[in-house]
Amino acid sequence: MRILGIETSCDETSLCILDSMIDPETGNTTYINRAHIIVSQASLHEEYGGVFPAMAKREHQKNIIPALGELFKKLGETENRQTVFSEKSNELQNILEREPTVYEFLSQQIDAHNNPNIDAIAVTHGPGLEPALWVGINTARALAHLWDIPVIPVNHMEGHIWSAYANEESFSLPNTAEFPIIALLVSGGHTELVLVKDFCDYEIIGQTKDDASGEAFDKIARLLGLPYPGGVHISQLAKIARGNGQPNPFTFPRPMMHTPDFLFSFSGLKTAVRYTIDKEVIKDSNILSSEIFQQHIARETEDAIVDVLTAKTIRAVDQYQTRTCIIAGGVSANAHLRTVLKNKLETMHVTLLVPPLSLTGDNALMIALAGHIQYKKHPDTVVDDIRAVGSLSL
Repeated sequence: MRILGIETSCDETSLCILDSMIDPETGNTTYINRAHIIVSQASLHEEYGGVFPAMAKREHQKNIIPALGELFKKLGETENRQTVFSEKSNELQNILEREPTVYEFLSQQIDAHNNPNIDAIAVTHGPGLEPALWVGINTARALAHLWDIPVIPVNHMEGHIWSAYANEESFSLPNTAEFPIIALLVSGGHTELVLVKDFCDYEIIGQTKDDASGEAFDKIARLLGLPYPGGVHISQLAKIARGNGQPNPFTFPRPMMHTPDFLFSFSGLKTAVRYTIDKEVIKDSNILSSEIFQQHIARETEDAIVDVLTAKTIRAVDQYQTRTCIIAGGVSANAHLRTVLKNKLETMHVTLLVPPLSLTGDNALMIALAGHIQYKKHPDTVVDDIRAVGSLSL
């Protein structure tokens, strides 16, 4: 089966063509990534210190069909499906009524590229920025109508879970994974602990009450005057501080780390950092330009966030007696988090699965993979009315 994955939940326009082959004896599935494109808008949103939804939507509209053309070129296969754009142009225009730029690009370019035999389209329908999500959904609906194939709506967070099994080339997914699995999903918009009971069977056992961990990283980076996205800069400074081996003069709270539940809260940490910075600026107005000062703040920030995430995850693994743990999402690229959690889980004889760095952020490969998992589990499910749901839950 060949699936076209489409991801437009935030500020990456991503498309992927993923092939799957099921072993008839074992039921295990082998996946081959035929082509994968990610077009980032991060540099455009930097001046806003975060993603500007109207700009994100506009850029998705400009990028998605040209990216599809590049995807077909990467695939490098000869044409084997006739396009019938002219016969369906009225219907396509209606589907893309809110995306006129997409319709314009589609009408100009669809006949210029080879069309692979795609069996289905998997598209993110939430959670995320609804204006951005609609671009992907309406494009998927238009292409599905053009090619007479089904569309599989995918939860973005489900994609992150299964990205831990993937890579950019080929990989396998066992028919019977070692369930249950604890998944820590950490990004700019989410901090969740998920009990994965089976394929397509999830229970959120804990989540943040306010700021997500990635959001906390970005907000604290802004307090230090660091560029957006700030998490990577915090991590780089923290690494330098650890290498220096100097004692840290600052201590920040670890919110809710010792509560018996699996809830998180990071707004208090952000406030504590702000008060500390304000206090030090009163003493020295040039303190923010001090690299040593930035390194100390960054290290204690990262230590505090990682301590909380790790403690809650370990407690969940222990309570639910799981043998496999996943961390995924943009913050899973944090090397300190990976190292600390891996070391603690090894003492419990628990396997930690993490996606490769190229798949920690938003990408269409994980959406195509989650779409195929859904199709295998529920092959007869047909969804006609797909809607963007910004607050969609697992």
